[in-house]
Amino acid sequence: MSRVKRGLTAHARHRKVINLSKGFVGRSKNCFRSAIERLEKSMQYAYRDRRAKKRDFRRLWIVRINAAAREHGLKYSQFICGLAKANIVIDRKVLSELAINDKAAFKEIVSKVKAVLS
Repeated sequence: MSRVKRGLTAHARHRKVINLSKGFVGRSKNCFRSAIERLEKSMQYAYRDRRAKKRDFRRLWIVRINAAAREHGLKYSQFICGLAKANIVIDRKVLSELAINDKAAFKEIVSKVKAVLS
């Protein structure tokens, strides 16, 4: 059996972890053992927060739509109910953008919703 020297492989593995841990604070950025622990934890946070990001944005869009709808005399729940009854299919992201950037278009949608509700 020939002898296997693993210095190159180990060094490459260590370097990969150290490069991924750039920006960490303290020994976590340059000490392999603590870097690998911090890196695993950071990957858990990243996995969790990729899902939380979707919830956070939906919540933000709802707040914006609610504020814009209340300017026209409707609550958020009434507005969404009216959209469904009027067969207007626009997602919350686009409604939020309309409420901020194109107030005339949002006002037109609200007037259609009010017509259906009354």
